[in-house]
Amino acid sequence: MEFTFGDITIALPSLHITIIPIIIIILLVRWGKQLESGRFTIIFYFLLSIYIAPIYVKDTFELWVPIGFIAVFLYLFRNPNYHSSKMKASILGLGIALYQLILHYIG
Repeated sequence: MEFTFGDITIALPSLHITIIPIIIIILLVRWGKQLESGRFTIIFYFLLSIYIAPIYVKDTFELWVPIGFIAVFLYLFRNPNYHSSKMKASILGLGIALYQLILHYIG
């Protein structure tokens, strides 16, 4: 989508790319309100669980895995201060990580 104002052109991403981050932010804020303290930790759980990294590299083949989600999941599983909002945020991050994996293997 492009808007032209004289000599200036503003290029915006497509509508579905714009709506998805808005929905993610709304969900993270809603889940953050469910916590008694540390409302912004939900965002850190989400951002950590997005991280993907290669674990095996051989010539032209790379095996990428959502390492961030695995680390956050193991931490939440062993932590006595477990809250379901933290797990929801990390599962949402896993969804974004899987999307990144698909883009990596297709592109």
